[in-house]
Amino acid sequence: MTTKYTTLLLLFVFAYAKGQTGDVLIKGGTVLTITNGVKENTDVLITKGKISAIGKNLKAPGATKVIEATGMYIMPGIIDAHSHIALDAINEASHPVTPEVNVGDAINPYDVSIYQALAGGVTISHAMHGSANAIGGQCQTIKHRYGEVNPDKLKMEGAPRTIKFALGENPMRTHGEGQGIVPRTRMGVEQVFRTAFSDARVYKQQWADHKAGLTKMAPEFSLRMETLADILDGKILIHCHSYRADEILMLLNVLKDYGVKKICFQHVNEGFKVAPELAAFGASASVFSDWWAYKFEVYYSTAYNAAILTRNGVVTSINSDSDELIRHLYHEAAKTQRYGDLSDEEALKLITLNPAKQLGIEDRVGSIEKGKDGDLAIFDKHPLSVYAIPQFTIVDGNVLFDRKNDAADKRIDIDPEEKLEAAFYERLIEKDNCMQDVTETLFFGHQYREALHKH
Repeated sequence: MTTKYTTLLLLFVFAYAKGQTGDVLIKGGTVLTITNGVKENTDVLITKGKISAIGKNLKAPGATKVIEATGMYIMPGIIDAHSHIALDAINEASHPVTPEVNVGDAINPYDVSIYQALAGGVTISHAMHGSANAIGGQCQTIKHRYGEVNPDKLKMEGAPRTIKFALGENPMRTHGEGQGIVPRTRMGVEQVFRTAFSDARVYKQQWADHKAGLTKMAPEFSLRMETLADILDGKILIHCHSYRADEILMLLNVLKDYGVKKICFQHVNEGFKVAPELAAFGASASVFSDWWAYKFEVYYSTAYNAAILTRNGVVTSINSDSDELIRHLYHEAAKTQRYGDLSDEEALKLITLNPAKQLGIEDRVGSIEKGKDGDLAIFDKHPLSVYAIPQFTIVDGNVLFDRKNDAADKRIDIDPEEKLEAAFYERLIEKDNCMQDVTETLFFGHQYREALHKH
């Protein structure tokens, strides 16, 4: 790293730290509260990172940053319940059950996708493990505090633990076809879940017996089993990659058998076929607005999916699964007004309060209410308008995106004078974000088996 670049980075980090007070007064905007209607010509005051007042003619100390928002729209920061930004190498594809790994251990604060998400009004995302494994690794809810270089600073304090499950083709292809082990079929995927949960039950009982003095020797400690036991105990929220209705019902039955009640189905393209069953279970759904037919198991879907799920009482969100589409989630939400005729509030909930509920953070974010975190997005027009453009994005009361005043190049991981980082070219060849990095595993697995066969 050149001395010049080191100096630039240190100056950027210093300026970021120095300017963050968590205090801002937004004046005269149209406030889309999500939970308490629309408030015209209203101010929002954020003090020390929390919304402290909502009303007219609010006053703040002289040093407080003021944003004149007359004619603009203020909404809660957008939340993406399915993202892979700030991550690399997201699939531990070596085994179909890997709950012991945690993407929170590998957050990349330098990823410029975080800033690009801010440019789309997105303040929080769910950094997820991929879908190569039936039971994958633990995920991490992050705040888009771009400019922080300590990865732990991006983690949302107190956010519940989550984990990635996957149904269908991805674990089948990775393990059955790629490595010659279970699961090779959709039936095999079910048995992976049942075996893992059964083993975890035995593990829990062994520890219970030891603590009760019934056995002298403690069981061998296993982080894998500890994590599975936490799922059974409801301490971890499941987010499951899914497409087909039959497999969704299958997993619901498995969860019922093992007493697991907390799950959000991701993608859930055929959710409209089983919407009443999802609602009855209490499962939520995080969907694409209009992606389907990019592989055979995703052939059947509809752009009315989100609306049908919503009308059936399923807590539904719209996600990106893309470091590019994450900037356009307000457009994606607006599509539900064309396909399903959702109201403004219902459509905006798909990218605010509902994903907050799915991540277990609705008491802190997802609506504009006194006492909640100061995470807001300000648009020049109504955010559901095709002409809307984000002007400011605020996280914890700090303005982290300012369309008019931000530098043209906000990258902090390379010399800004370079045209493109090498990793940019690598991202261009990624076709399926959920299956990122699996190709190498499959390729080397095939090579190993061919060599073994020859011997």
